Amino acid sequence: MKDPTVVDALTIETRGGTLVVSLRGPWTLQTVLAVDGPARALADRPAEAVTVDATSVSRLDSAGAWVIQRTVAQFRRRGVPVAMVGLDEGLQAILDKAAEYDPSAEVAPAPTSSWLDFLERLGRHTLEGLHTGRNLLGLLGVVVVAAGRIVGRPTRLRGTAVVAQIEATGVTALPIVGLLCFLVGVVLAYMGALQLTRFGAANLTVNLVGISVLREIGILLTAIIVAGRSGSAFAAQIGTMKVNQEIDALETMGMSVIDVLVLPRVIALIIVLPALTVFADVAGIAGGAMVCLFQLDMSVGQFLAQLSAGVTIWSFVTGLIKAPVFALAIALVGCHSGLGVSGSAESVGRQTTRAVVESIFLVIILNAIFAVAFAKIGI
Repeated sequence: MKDPTVVDALTIETRGGTLVVSLRGPWTLQTVLAVDGPARALADRPAEAVTVDATSVSRLDSAGAWVIQRTVAQFRRRGVPVAMVGLDEGLQAILDKAAEYDPSAEVAPAPTSSWLDFLERLGRHTLEGLHTGRNLLGLLGVVVVAAGRIVGRPTRLRGTAVVAQIEATGVTALPIVGLLCFLVGVVLAYMGALQLTRFGAANLTVNLVGISVLREIGILLTAIIVAGRSGSAFAAQIGTMKVNQEIDALETMGMSVIDVLVLPRVIALIIVLPALTVFADVAGIAGGAMVCLFQLDMSVGQFLAQLSAGVTIWSFVTGLIKAPVFALAIALVGCHSGLGVSGSAESVGRQTTRAVVESIFLVIILNAIFAVAFAKIGI
């Protein structure tokens, strides 16, 4: 007896106690959209046995194979034996590889509370952060070992690569570092002068600019600029080399990626960042001096006298101490992100962005740690 519920690709007949399901034509995504309803309704049909006749199936894709698997699984869960007949050997391979129907799977994810979603994201990002921190510590250890080998054999150091990185990360960064720090010094002095003049303490603007620039603004702003320029460049350069399989070629030739790519960048940035910090300090104080000379009618001698009286050598040294640590952090994060590229252009962009965000975040965290430590020891 033929079932009245028939579509072109699916015919349902009952022969005795056996339900015969005949499949015809191409069973692709377009066909599945038409037969999905009748196929789902088969689960409620009474039957002692089921025969799926696929002799007339001409084509099969993953969507069609999944619907067939789902239909078969529905009957077998009820204990009804199912026999598949007539399917071409090549199409049978597609059916065998199709994911089996999971009755517990939801069509849409179950609704959850926003609070649980927040906790889940927080936990996932925390674990990712800890994993990244562990990898950075591992890379730091490898770099320290490589640097120790160079101390024993200085000829292993690639001097040309170090000089090239010094030029790329330091010399070319001078204009942007000097301009931004000069403008920040101008703004800092101008805003400070507006407030301090109200209390008759306009001369303390010099102290404000000197201490702020030398202790915090100079090194912090320089480190952020270097992280944006050089940290991203390290990630992009090494990541592109990994995509182009140049790193695999280096390893095939027996060359160490750490010695060739990572160590020259680390050494160059450790040399460059303190020098850039001194340049940034000078530019920032020059910006503050310009405001004091024109806004507060100070002479150059008065400005220098007030600066030497209000700012100690430790204000300059504390900023300079941070520079090598920040440089090491930026270089490690940039190189780690570049080595973490998975092999596609999209991954290069993602890891480059990640290098900038992580290095700036790490610089700010380290700066806060330094501030607390210097306050504890009275510097």
